[in-house]
Amino acid sequence: MEQPQVHISEVGPRDGLQSVKATMPTADKCRWIDALAASGLREIEVGSFVPAKLLPQMADIAEVVRHAITLPGLTVMALVPNRRGAEAALAAGVHKLTLPVSASEAHSLANVRKTREQMLTELREVVALRNERAPAVPVEVGLSTAFGCTLQGEVPEDEVIALAVACAQAGVDEVGLSDTTGMANPAQVRRLFTRLRAELGTRAGAAHMHNTRGLGLANCLAAHDVGVRNFDSSLGGLGGCPYAPGASGNVVTEDLVFMFEAMGVSTGVDLHKLMAAREPLRAGLPGEPLYGMTPAVFAT
Repeated sequence: MEQPQVHISEVGPRDGLQSVKATMPTADKCRWIDALAASGLREIEVGSFVPAKLLPQMADIAEVVRHAITLPGLTVMALVPNRRGAEAALAAGVHKLTLPVSASEAHSLANVRKTREQMLTELREVVALRNERAPAVPVEVGLSTAFGCTLQGEVPEDEVIALAVACAQAGVDEVGLSDTTGMANPAQVRRLFTRLRAELGTRAGAAHMHNTRGLGLANCLAAHDVGVRNFDSSLGGLGGCPYAPGASGNVVTEDLVFMFEAMGVSTGVDLHKLMAAREPLRAGLPGEPLYGMTPAVFAT
């Protein structure tokens, strides 16, 4: 089978579910992940290993991982904020770890209650643990608020790149850029990803764009224009930082697949099956609004 030209990582079961008030039942989560994998998505961020009292939506993460790792050909990824989370994730059998490191100091303190420097220390500890216990498991970082922060405002590009280099020096396999607040524009995306790729080469990671101001797809296309081939997105645009009324959070997976396939860029994802994956999502989160512009014809 021909390799897809772009790699799409579905982050809805983590980024999406932790952003909504309701908690999706475990059986529904597993059915949803099954449907996502059946569409051809080869990587899914299935949740985060954080204390249940902080995020009750993720209390069943070990059980969800144990189910997801039985699906053939699927890379099962989970977010871990520290060494303790990484220990639990590796024990559950995840294939890939991702850590939240903020480019904005203000966001870092608000999000993980640690400075950027303290998160680099956490990162080194997680990498050391991985090297000792599961050397085949990649560790990646998506730099949050890389394009701007609602708490701090502008995030200097030199600081973003310096932090990305520091993460790579800490032993991370891949460093991507995340537009956590949806503040990015295409020119900025081209500029930062060009610099990131020049500094890190093959360790430059995914574009994680949000659609808060309606530029999510345009920013993904801008990243693709300068050589990015890995993209994060969420089915139905679930989750993210929807600070603007009526605006969705994450880039909608269905729209991203539609755009690339319409351009003749293969994703390896069957759009009809991807649209069908909305049904178990609706069943598990009744009443939760879903977004997307892809014509309903693909849902038949």
